[in-house]
Amino acid sequence: MTNDRAMSERGRAVEQSRIRHYRGFSAPSASALLALVLLLLPWAGTRADEGGVPFWFSGQFASLAAVPATPGWTLPMQGYYYDGDASRSKPFTRGDSVTAGLKSRAALLLAQPTYAPDSKALGGQLALGVGFGYGTNTTEAEVTLSPRGSESNRSDTVWGFTDLYPVASLAWSSGNHNWMTYLTGDIPVGAYDSKRLANIGIGHGAIDAGGGYTYLNNQNGREFSAVAGVTYNFENTSTNYKNGIDSHLDWAASQFLSENWEVGIVGYVYYQLTGDSGSGAKLGSFESKVASVGPEVGYAFTIGGLPAYFNLRGYWEFWAENRIKGEAVFATLVIPLGPRKATGGSH
Repeated sequence: MTNDRAMSERGRAVEQSRIRHYRGFSAPSASALLALVLLLLPWAGTRADEGGVPFWFSGQFASLAAVPATPGWTLPMQGYYYDGDASRSKPFTRGDSVTAGLKSRAALLLAQPTYAPDSKALGGQLALGVGFGYGTNTTEAEVTLSPRGSESNRSDTVWGFTDLYPVASLAWSSGNHNWMTYLTGDIPVGAYDSKRLANIGIGHGAIDAGGGYTYLNNQNGREFSAVAGVTYNFENTSTNYKNGIDSHLDWAASQFLSENWEVGIVGYVYYQLTGDSGSGAKLGSFESKVASVGPEVGYAFTIGGLPAYFNLRGYWEFWAENRIKGEAVFATLVIPLGPRKATGGSH
């Protein structure tokens, strides 16, 4: 899931009385950084499960993931680039084909309009959003076997829209501690064709649920976040392939250096809990796993007097099995759409 699949949709303007200065770490910058939205855009058309492609968009959660949202509207935007490959000795199913020597590159622009109501739910801050995007995927294979025959050095490129990713979250805060739970899923309406090697959508529905924690110390500027969840996948009726149950963990640790700048490290772990099934699972259970680590940098600023935020982070993958292994880059911009107007106010 931007569904950064941004940086997610969490973020709350911390009351000015709660913020103490730390090397210039002030209320305006805290408000901007806490408005950071980790796009829940779970598209990952280059990695895991059927063809090495899971529903969960690893790396979509990073710093401040569990901080409650500010009431009103926000528009997180995220650019995403991934480049990975696998050795010729590792076969993958891609749609109705079996491939070897797989390489894949993807570039996406993702958005997730998000609304957080003024009223509380179970004592926490509710946030509702829907993620979508547009981009391109190029996938190459040294060897391809399909019902149409065998091919060497095949390459497919597609441009199109992603699936839709509705998301709901509920977050709580107490002092330096923040907690969050979420529910999201995949509505498979994106660009997908089982005869192609390259796709934008994943070709099947999915439901994902989980929770997270953020520690944010406003006195010394230190922050740590972790979000874990589990994905249940529905069958791809085009290929009669059903991915197993997946688990995932996204994490980040950062330090605010000044009023505007934040630096840190990020990473994720993805681990498939149960095997794939169905008549289309030609390679058996095909259970997959991968981990990654990389740097992040953030910059807080204002747009029309309202806090905004830019974040750039990269991931280098390792510990990969039954997945393409590569590098990913996320560039996230959180655009404030203004505070919620009071009822009866002038327009």
